[in-house]
Amino acid sequence: MIVALIDSGLGMLPTAARLRQARPELDLVLMMDPDNAPWGPKPDGWVVDRVVGTAQHAVELGAEVVVLPCNTASVTALSHVRAALGDTIPVVGTVPAIKPAAAVSDRIAIWATAATTASAYQGRLIEQFASHRTVTSVACHGLADSIDRGDEQKIGAAIAAAVAATPTDVESVVLGCTHYPLVLDDIVSQLPGGVTMFDSAEAVANQTVRRVDEVGSSGSGSGRVSVWLSGIEGELPTSAQRYAEGKLLFDGVRAEQH
Repeated sequence: MIVALIDSGLGMLPTAARLRQARPELDLVLMMDPDNAPWGPKPDGWVVDRVVGTAQHAVELGAEVVVLPCNTASVTALSHVRAALGDTIPVVGTVPAIKPAAAVSDRIAIWATAATTASAYQGRLIEQFASHRTVTSVACHGLADSIDRGDEQKIGAAIAAAVAATPTDVESVVLGCTHYPLVLDDIVSQLPGGVTMFDSAEAVANQTVRRVDEVGSSGSGSGRVSVWLSGIEGELPTSAQRYAEGKLLFDGVRAEQH
């Protein structure tokens, strides 16, 4: 069973690592686009074409389930990918964890990229699930890019700026970019004590496992991990080794190479 994960950068790592832990036999294809990252500022039409083309390439490589562990890709291109791949290839998207946060918290901050923060999509989610709560949207400028580069100084500065923009009485923080869980400990260390964190990686991984079970492929896989960088087969960026999720996946890459 081959599962492909598509994101411009390292935002796929939290979901991929959870899949690795839950189903170590799955073959994972990690499809990143460092030549064009980040996708957030790109025109919608460009993102749709890029994500759909990458998904089609994934299927050509044998993917039986496609995952978009990226808010930009999901918001902009999910419906297009599903239309392009048809009913036989399940496509799993990502939704910021606003609904579960609003179920338990009165005061919520949503940390996301500038593009997602300004999107009508996030606004609709807030209106749908958290209109009865106090919600602060925080644009985390440069945080995802710094995570991709593994730049600890800029990661710390971006987190500090986001904390400064977050009300001190906040009860929950929704990590509305799939990159951010990679630096969860750094974020928690700068927030006031007792703040509950929400991200979507576990939910996306669980949904992926359900879709894998529904497909019921006759081949269980061998636990290999392959990496494609802007359409060319390659290796996980060295910056991924900064994160526990990346280190876990490096073992799979080494297994694939040997």
